[in-house]
Amino acid sequence: MTEPKSVQAIGLKEWAAALEALREGKQILIMRKGGIREETRDFQIEADSFYLYPTFEHQRKELIKPEYQAAVDRSTEGWSADQTQIGLTCYAELVEDILIEDGETLAKLASEHIWTERFAEERLKWKKTKPLHVMLLRVYELENPATIEIREEYNGCKSWISLPGNILEGIPRKPVLSEEEFSRKAERIRGLLQ
Repeated sequence: MTEPKSVQAIGLKEWAAALEALREGKQILIMRKGGIREETRDFQIEADSFYLYPTFEHQRKELIKPEYQAAVDRSTEGWSADQTQIGLTCYAELVEDILIEDGETLAKLASEHIWTERFAEERLKWKKTKPLHVMLLRVYELENPATIEIREEYNGCKSWISLPGNILEGIPRKPVLSEEEFSRKAERIRGLLQ
C-alpha cells in the first residue's frame, strides 16, 4: 500500500495581534525585513498567496498603538510555549509589495496599521541597506479554523514556513473586506505614498 502524497502549503509568520487586525479588516498591510534565520539573509517574497501563521513570543504591547494593545492579551490568553497545536484562521493574497527606504515615506502610512511609530522605524532601520517590504494583502478568513501540529521547523526567526497542505486543502474561505472596501483602502495607501 502506498502512502498518500504529502501536499505542502506555504505560511507567513506574523504577530497574532496583527492577524486579528487583518482578519477584522482594520488594516490590509504588514511590514517585513526578514527574520534572523532567513536563508537569504533578507526578506524575499516566496509566494503570492499563503496562510497566515500566528506568532506569540515576540509580541510587545509597547510597540502597538494603545487602542490595539488589548489584541495582544486576547491572542496570548491560554497560550503556552508548550502547546503542540495551533489554529490557522486566515489566508492572504499578495496584491502589492511596496519597497520603502526612508522614514518620511513610512510615516505617511501611520494611520493604516496598528503598530507604533517606534515599531515602524525599528523595522525600517534594521538591516538599513535593505528596503522595508510593505505588503498589501487581500485577506480571507477560513470558514472553519484549521488546527495543525506545531513542528520544530516552524520555530525561530524566519518568515516563511511549509504547512501541511492536505489538512488545509479545500477549507472554504471568505474575504474579510468586500472588493470595494479593499480597493478603497488600497487606493488610500497608494495615495498616501505619492
